[in-house]
Amino acid sequence: MTTSIVFMGTPQFAVPILQSLIDHPEYDVQAVLTQPDHRVGRKHVLTASPVKRLAVENDIKVLQPAKLSKSPEMQEIIDLHPDLLITAAYGQFLPSKLLAAAKIAAINVHGSLLPKYRGGAPVQYSIINGDPETGISIMYMVKKMDAGDVIAQRAIPIEADDDNGTMFKKLSLLGRDLLLETLPDLITGTATATPQDESQVIFSPNISTDQERIDYRMTAQAIDNKVRGLRPAPLGNMVIDGLRTKIYDVTPLDEQTNLAPGKVVRATKHQLVLAGGQGTTYQVNRLKPAGKQAMDITAYLNGHQDLKEGSQAVTDD
Repeated sequence: MTTSIVFMGTPQFAVPILQSLIDHPEYDVQAVLTQPDHRVGRKHVLTASPVKRLAVENDIKVLQPAKLSKSPEMQEIIDLHPDLLITAAYGQFLPSKLLAAAKIAAINVHGSLLPKYRGGAPVQYSIINGDPETGISIMYMVKKMDAGDVIAQRAIPIEADDDNGTMFKKLSLLGRDLLLETLPDLITGTATATPQDESQVIFSPNISTDQERIDYRMTAQAIDNKVRGLRPAPLGNMVIDGLRTKIYDVTPLDEQTNLAPGKVVRATKHQLVLAGGQGTTYQVNRLKPAGKQAMDITAYLNGHQDLKEGSQAVTDD
């Protein structure tokens, strides 16, 4: 006898998880709930979410309410009476009435080691804050955001060259595997769960536009952490040589400096080294000035020859 599932997810993170459920002979994905199509790029092309594309390829019913609460789509899910509701980065709160519709359980595959980093940007915050590891938590869903009891959890290291793009891919596969390991006990009623310690809760709200600005007074390592935490999107930025400039890649260096943060430590044909906070230094490798294409540092320096040792390259505005 198969277990009926309604899956809820939107970005690429959720795709391997959904694919594993589709491929498994004991699970029947009856419907997929995902965010509405949105317009992308300069031409504003209406684009389906990665989860929707996978569902359509497999002839699975897709529901896309702009607002789930009290929608006809929500009632449609309730009327299905699925055994399981499974979410993975869906993007909307689930009303209690919907959670109660699951015969066995409503669970979430979340990209952090809860109770650390509840909210919409757990992967970004783990990198920005310089954490040595992050992971996946599978938890029961409750009306309060990411606050349900944790059924299973597994950690994974954050490497020095990881960004949010690479970590999303790693966590997606980890979430897939951990979910498949967890479901049998959940279905048979033998799974155990641990309440979250509310005193240890840390929130990770969606990244705001203001948070995309990189404070050049931070240490070189903190600057690198933020660059990687915001890459490949939305990308962090600084004002360099008078232009708001998106930063793709930097390298913290071992050398120290007495120069103030944001000043040029060294500028050669192929290298730009800047001062960070606390005497630290870092090399800028790839960037994108406003109104221009992304470029490596050699191409950038060809057009910014006024950046000399000791000059203030980075400013507040």
